[in-house]
Amino acid sequence: MIIMKTYKYILSVVLFITAVISCTQDEFGSLDFVDTAVAPKNVTALFSVTQDNTGTVTIAPNSEGAVSYDVYPGDATTEFVKVAQGKSLKHVYAEGNYNVKIVATGITGLKTESTLPLVVSFKAPENLVAEILNDPTVSKKVNVTVTADYATSFEVYFGEEGNDEPVPANIGETASYVYQEAGTYSIRVVAKSAAIETTEYTEEFEVTEILQPLVKAPTPPARNAADVISMFSDKYTQTTVDMFVTDWSVVALQEEITIQDNKTLVYRELSYAGIITEVEPMNASGMEFFHFDVWSTNVETFKVKFVDFNGTGWNNGSDNIEFEVERAITEEGKWMSFDIPLSDFEGVPFSDINQMVISALPVGTVFLDNMYFYKMSDEQFDGGFVINGDFESGAEPWTIGVGTDPVPVVTTGGNTYYSVNVANAGNPWEVNMSQKLEIINGATYTLSFDAWSDTDRPILPGIGLSADPWTNVTQEVSITTTKQTYTITLTANAGASDARVFFDLGAAAGAVNIDNVSLFIKN
Repeated sequence: MIIMKTYKYILSVVLFITAVISCTQDEFGSLDFVDTAVAPKNVTALFSVTQDNTGTVTIAPNSEGAVSYDVYPGDATTEFVKVAQGKSLKHVYAEGNYNVKIVATGITGLKTESTLPLVVSFKAPENLVAEILNDPTVSKKVNVTVTADYATSFEVYFGEEGNDEPVPANIGETASYVYQEAGTYSIRVVAKSAAIETTEYTEEFEVTEILQPLVKAPTPPARNAADVISMFSDKYTQTTVDMFVTDWSVVALQEEITIQDNKTLVYRELSYAGIITEVEPMNASGMEFFHFDVWSTNVETFKVKFVDFNGTGWNNGSDNIEFEVERAITEEGKWMSFDIPLSDFEGVPFSDINQMVISALPVGTVFLDNMYFYKMSDEQFDGGFVINGDFESGAEPWTIGVGTDPVPVVTTGGNTYYSVNVANAGNPWEVNMSQKLEIINGATYTLSFDAWSDTDRPILPGIGLSADPWTNVTQEVSITTTKQTYTITLTANAGASDARVFFDLGAAAGAVNIDNVSLFIKN
């Protein structure tokens, strides 16, 4: 039997219709979602059974991009129950095995269907097997997968002091947790069926910390040889470095390792270390920035000092010019990229650099890559039909949707680019960047842009109309944490003098950075 009031169903339908009607152009910036919206993804549900031999199961559907669900219980009940996103329903089952069908509906009416197995048994779970593993890519994260006969769901108590809340999951699925500290913890698994009695399993498990990066540092962009002086990077031609650690350094071990076929420097238990370029001193006076990538799990502050011999040699340091700059490492266990203006090194002329000194607070281990000086290229960016495709003039004329609100841009290391963080996955059009321009119907265009993120995720670039009927053509592009140039070919299926090039970004969570957008008619 269905435990849900009729008026709740009616109310949910009314609210859903009201929400759709309320989606005006002013609120969303445009209505191009009619053509670019995608169906909900990753449709699933959490089953929670009451342990009282009644067979009462709470079904909580979830997905990416849905606003409501039609839930078919899978027993003799033929009607479905409408459930809003974030809500749940209760249903009473007889003992048996069921297939629960869930139809997820997005705001435009696109649907995705998923069928999930459900076991309702009045026997206590038997043959419980819990697989507890450290996550291979996320430090101090533990994944628990459970199977058991007669079980519907399970809960995991991960045993960290101050957190008594269990993490629930369906049998056969995975419950995950990220610890504050590595160490040995007592992990308790409770398997549940519809019976009053539960079945438990406890294991003393060692939670490990990932102590070195599993992926290489972000690949630097292509630069003209005259615009870069590289001290260490597989991307550029390297200048002569006499040594990467001096005998007066305070460091347990300095070594070079390979991560994904990419050379990386490691300084273990670093207090400070000297890097010497005295055989061929560097003249970086024509450069504008110093870049480096750093990864650490136990260093909070990283310092860089350059020593300029001022054209007169060492001279016991009597006329050397030096200055130290520090940067905070705020992302533990992640690559962080820094672009320091050379002007921050006060008074250093950078015409006779013989020494670089790095130091860490507190003492810890750092991984370094892509240490180089660079300047912005004198070459002008050609965006084709796109105005300000490199964002060096700020946001204008890029807008959110087809409104007038400017898109968010940031400037890092003298380079300005579009940047937005999508907190929660939704519909693609809910996070948008557009620029109005002329599109010729039937013409084939080449759209090129640089893009990167803090995770692997899709984006949806395209060209099309900026007003009703919003006709457009798009192509999904998967971007990564590495800045790359993407080029796609699009044949216009509509045209107008005030059409647009656009990027729909709301379908997945994660940051999106875009730069150097160009649009040309393909020859």
